This record gives sequence, C-alpha cells and structure tokens, in this order.
Amino acid sequence: MLYALLYGLRSKFILFNLLKYISFRSLAAFFTAFLIGVVLAPYIIKKFKTTGIKQSIRIDGPENHHIKAGTPTMGGVFIIIASLSSILLWTIYNYYVFTISLSILLFGAIGFIDDYLKIKFSNSKGISENLKLFLQAVTSLLLIFLLSMNPGKPDVFWNFYLPFINKPIFVWPPALAYLFYAFTIVAFSNATNLSDGLDGLASGMGIIMYLPFGIIAYVMGHIDVAKYLLFPFINGSGEIAVIITAMIGGFTAFLWYNIHPAEVFMGDTGSLSMGGTIAFISIIIKSEMLLLIAGGMFVIETLSVVLQRGYFKYTKKRYGEGRRIFLMSPIHHHFEKKGWKETQVVIRFWILSALFAVIALSTLKVR
Repeated sequence: MLYALLYGLRSKFILFNLLKYISFRSLAAFFTAFLIGVVLAPYIIKKFKTTGIKQSIRIDGPENHHIKAGTPTMGGVFIIIASLSSILLWTIYNYYVFTISLSILLFGAIGFIDDYLKIKFSNSKGISENLKLFLQAVTSLLLIFLLSMNPGKPDVFWNFYLPFINKPIFVWPPALAYLFYAFTIVAFSNATNLSDGLDGLASGMGIIMYLPFGIIAYVMGHIDVAKYLLFPFINGSGEIAVIITAMIGGFTAFLWYNIHPAEVFMGDTGSLSMGGTIAFISIIIKSEMLLLIAGGMFVIETLSVVLQRGYFKYTKKRYGEGRRIFLMSPIHHHFEKKGWKETQVVIRFWILSALFAVIALSTLKVR
C-alpha cells in the first residue's frame, strides 16, 4: 500500500525510492509487525484475562505445567493482526500476497474456533480430530485451487523438486499434486500445533524455520540471482520475502510475551496459521520437501506422537496392555519427564532448529 501511495513521489522525496527494494520493505515489514505486536499485546492480554480467555492444561501433563492454568491463550490473534497489518502496508499487491494472506486468515479461523471451544467447555479438546482434519483439508484444497487458477502461474507449478537437486524430479499429474499439496499443508499445520507445548518453543522454532524460506523466496523472485543459483524463477515471489519477514516480526513480538514464564499462549489460532501458511508458501516456491529440513524439529515432534500412539495401540492389541516408547509425547514433554528444565528444553530445541535452518540454507549453493 505504501508503495502505491508514495513511490510516485520519489522525485520530490528521494527516500521514497527505497520502496522499490524488496530488502528495504522486508526490514520495514519486520519492524512494523514487531512494533504493532508489542504495543497491541498488553491490551489484548489484559482483555483476555478479564473475559476469562485462558488456557486449559492437560490433566496427564507434566506436574509443573499445572501452575500455567489460567494463563491467557489465543495469542495468535495479535500475531495475525500485526502480521497482516504489516503485509498490507509493505507489500506490492499480487496474487501471492492475496492467497498467502487468505491462508493466514483461514487457518487462524480454524484455530480460533478450536480455542473458543476449549475455553467454552474448559477442557483441552476443542474441535474433534476428524472435524479439524476435515476443515484443514478443505481449506488446503481451496488454497491450492486458487493457486492453480493464478493467470501468472509459473511453468514449474506442477514440478516436484528435492533439496540439493536443481532439476525437477518429475511433473505431478494435477490430481495427485492436489493430494500431495493438501497433505503437506495439513500435516505441517498439525506439526506446529503439536509443538506448541512449552513457553517460547513453537514461536522460537517458527521464527528460525521461516528464515530460510524468506531468503529462498527472495532469490526466486530475482531472475538473475535465481539463474545464478540454479533456482527456477517465479515472477512475483519476491513479495513473499516481505510477507515472511512481516510474520517473523509478529512471531517475535509474541515471543516477547511468551518466553518463560509466559504471559500468553499462542493457542491453535497462532500455531495452525503458522504451520499451514509456511507449508502453503513452500508449495508456491517449490520447496515442499525443504520443510522436512528447515522444519526438522517440528517433524521430530510429530513423529514422536505418531510413534507413541502407534506403538501403544500395537502393544495393547498384542500384549493386552499399551506400552510407550517415550515417557510422554510430544518429545519435548519426554525431556521434561527426564528432568530437564523447561527453559533447557526450549533453548536446546531452538539450537537444533537453527542447525536444521543452516542445512536448509546450504541448498542455496549445494545444488
């Protein structure tokens, strides 16, 4: 919006010339979202406290989590407000800006409904698993359909790429592509949701995970840079870098209030939006499989739940009693049960996330 309003005045105010640079608008988007979030959060947290919008704690969870009961939740609301406000201000509108903004809103809405039901009935269940999966699947298919209808859709849209390989592995038949893309979005929105169990964990890992995709989007939006680094050029994808930095700004503002001891929790409003949106972005910039690397800790968290449930059901059927691989899942709770302090788990998971992000960034040159 600011580009449309002010860039035409660059002959009178030379500083407005900066608006043509994605790098400048990305930095501005980060700081704008951060400032909006930091300023807005205290008012929202106070309002949530007075209206009883508080977190319900798992009865079977770690004992030290029981003191968190009553902490305001749905902090994803101010992440979304801060991020979208900044996106509106600093992006040059195109089809990707529209569809990604829609992704943020729709997955945020699913999470909002889930959080609302948890608060209303004072439990940690919310929407049933099947209904949540259905809503996520419908949302994912809608977003993919809109993306496929983009008149400026790149030739590589149906191509499947692997990290470290600069040529497409194969071309998806559209029907199978829809299924794969939808699975990717649903799986990753749930992966971030499962990881939101400790103060600062999901938001910190999310910030780190988003960074490589912002850099790759920037590269793919510049034809000469993309050609030099052997990436496909996707016209207009540079604006995704602005979107990502705006979201990182929103997450960072949230983290300010979410580090231990947390003043507010993200809730499904934030976690589903975080995961669903980055998965959707990865589809646009043909980096779906890079999610497994950049979001490696989210993948590990999810696998710990899948393995725990699967092994418990298998042993119950075979031996008459369910057995567990981990003391508790997701795996961050396992380490808490092993005696790690909450802050130790969080910071160590951040470190591991940073290592995964570095590996993801290495795909810029190792291709």
